Amino acid sequence: MPDSPRPNPCNTHVTLLLALYNGAAHLQEQLDSFSAQTHPDWSLIVSDDGSGDAGPDMVHRFAHSHPGRDISLVQGPRMGFARNFLHLLQQAGPDTPHVALSDQDDVWMPDKLAAGVAALARVPAGQPALYCSRTMICDADLDPRQPSPLFRRPPGFRNALVQNMAAGNTIMLNRAALDLLQAAGRKNRRLVAHDWWIYLMITGAGGQVIYDTEPRLYYRQHATNQIGANDTLRASLQRIRQLLDGRFSTWNRVNIITLSDAADLLTPQNRAVLEDFRALRRAPLPRRLRALRRLGLYRQSRQANAALWLAALIGRL
Repeated sequence: MPDSPRPNPCNTHVTLLLALYNGAAHLQEQLDSFSAQTHPDWSLIVSDDGSGDAGPDMVHRFAHSHPGRDISLVQGPRMGFARNFLHLLQQAGPDTPHVALSDQDDVWMPDKLAAGVAALARVPAGQPALYCSRTMICDADLDPRQPSPLFRRPPGFRNALVQNMAAGNTIMLNRAALDLLQAAGRKNRRLVAHDWWIYLMITGAGGQVIYDTEPRLYYRQHATNQIGANDTLRASLQRIRQLLDGRFSTWNRVNIITLSDAADLLTPQNRAVLEDFRALRRAPLPRRLRALRRLGLYRQSRQANAALWLAALIGRL
């Protein structure tokens, strides 16, 4: 990783990274929730990916209404939301101690930044750390439906290889994690999803993942969600179907390529796990199932684990 000035460990500043694309319909409520944070020490970078609506003008007005706040609008790569977030990670300066990723259509609870900063403060200096949390799933009008599923199994690389548990709209990172991701991002050729990639890289490099079981934002569900919540039977069945129809296998292939490009940033142990995972996907059936058991790969629910083993059985890993 490149050398960079080290932030003061007592510095609790957070740089908010908001990816914008035609988000004017809900953007103002999200911006207002930034202003309502109990943790007041933050700045904002918005990367606009070619919006054709009033979103960029709303950001300018928000900046003008907060003259003492560092708020900037930059042009995105125009390659989709995942690449826009990787672009934002590169925009964060060399001395910011924390970053927080933001979607354009959620509303943060007032204690979101405070909870993340407090959690990351407990991580030893120099260790990459990712903070994420549950969300309160809401309808398009922000009427709450239910909290997002509670993950009970620990985070780790053996989970990350087959599932993402770090919701991108909740992610906060310390400086060491940002250094890692900026270095890895410059090696990245392909991407499934920015949050899954972040979870893979942090765990693969031996970093720490802090999962907050309390919801910290209102996750708005509407017709144009890029991914959406996994909180209904239909949604759960759709996720499981993706394991079986070939998409999961494609995603795994892309993730393996991406991790291999940044293999020098992974721990030796996790490089070996990655190679074993690559090999087991091509192995004959009996050897494939034995390797899956030996590696200890796992997902967060019994149903998802059953689907994982079924995908292995039919050669869709």
